[in-house]
Amino acid sequence: MSILPVVAIAGRPNVGKSTLFNCLTRRRDALVGDAPGVTRDRIYAVAEVEGRRCLLVDTGGLSPDADVVGRLVHAQAERAIAEADVVLFVVDARDGLTPDDEIVADRLRRSARDMILVVNKVDGLDPEIARSDFHRLGIDRSVPVSAAHRDGIGALAATIVNRLPPRQAADAEPTAEGTRVCILGRPNVGKSTLINRAVGEERVLAHETPGTTRDSIAVPFVRKGRGYTLIDTAGVRRRAKVAENVEKFSVLKSLRAVSECDVVVLMIDAEEGAVDQDLHLLSLALEAGRSLVIAVNKSDKVRGDDRKRLDSGLDRALAFADFVPRVYISALNGTGLSRLFSTIDRVCRARKTTLSTPRLTRILHEAVARNAPPVVRGRRIKLRYAHAGGGDPPRIVIHGGQADATPSAYRRYLTRVFREALRLAGTPLEIELRRGANPFKGRRNPLSDRQRRRRKRVMRHSR
Repeated sequence: MSILPVVAIAGRPNVGKSTLFNCLTRRRDALVGDAPGVTRDRIYAVAEVEGRRCLLVDTGGLSPDADVVGRLVHAQAERAIAEADVVLFVVDARDGLTPDDEIVADRLRRSARDMILVVNKVDGLDPEIARSDFHRLGIDRSVPVSAAHRDGIGALAATIVNRLPPRQAADAEPTAEGTRVCILGRPNVGKSTLINRAVGEERVLAHETPGTTRDSIAVPFVRKGRGYTLIDTAGVRRRAKVAENVEKFSVLKSLRAVSECDVVVLMIDAEEGAVDQDLHLLSLALEAGRSLVIAVNKSDKVRGDDRKRLDSGLDRALAFADFVPRVYISALNGTGLSRLFSTIDRVCRARKTTLSTPRLTRILHEAVARNAPPVVRGRRIKLRYAHAGGGDPPRIVIHGGQADATPSAYRRYLTRVFREALRLAGTPLEIELRRGANPFKGRRNPLSDRQRRRRKRVMRHSR
């Protein structure tokens, strides 16, 4: 099957590439900030331009005086350019032609890709005068736009469509995402390394510097015939340590990725064990109702007595989420990845388990027979039947007399019984207890008239 045409956005830092990306996709997938170098990884999204579907790629800024992380950004951008059919070379009309623009233009020419010059930020300027400053680059196709105000986007879209390869069958086919897996954790715990190892290429930036990843990067791939979309998120630190606005938005995008995924893989550093921030992230994922797998990374560095101490420490710290499966891996060496993905598949299947009313009611009656509900206000709680309440995550509704007065301890008991009986590993389960409706409430009791007549006869004979 053929693939969608690829359009890459390139240019030096802070010329508005991510703003243009969001404008063309009509979404906010790319992080935007005033500081240069906000975007570092390749960000992909399917865009519809003048009726044509294409794969749009946002890249980090190309700068000649890049540091170590900057050179990794360059490598990511060059991979995107190498696989592109059309490259949008974005420049800043307000800054005019700069030496860095000329260096970037020279790099793009060597790629031999079809190129469109996008003169951005022309709002308040004469577009023709702004465009004339870049004639020295020798690019015959140039379009003045203001991505922030969507000015000139129609003309740019028409130019892109004219440069795309002929329409193919895949243009009309939906993009299969497979299981959406969000990789969550603290900074420098190995999230990007895990994705690169799973995909088999340097798809996202991985560096020992904490905070290398700033955006949420969706990486679709196929493993053993099964589709996945791995979402690399920025490391989430404690709120007190988050100072920069870019990092605040990165954290927000990470939390949004949690709410939009099927399974969350929470990565924990085996050398440090489960710290408070790990437990906080675990609680956030549970509150969002996501299925969970805990991946203990760098486990190859912990052996012998240290491994036993790690196990016992995790058992104590994660006691409140003992239903979440735990997998020991090494993202750097690839150890445990097969077990991790089989656990993700098992957790995903458990989330989609069919909950029939007869089965749920049978489990409920067995649970009540083993451990009867407590007595409340002098009357024992009577739980009669259960049924599926739908929703995501799974929800079970239990009906009965005084059911809404069931203590929290007995609710936890029922949750544990249902989870074990249904094999809902790693999946949060909501239990809703409803008091049975009184069938005579609001009705006239048919015995009351008879009782009233009897009372009148008794009073008459007693006189």
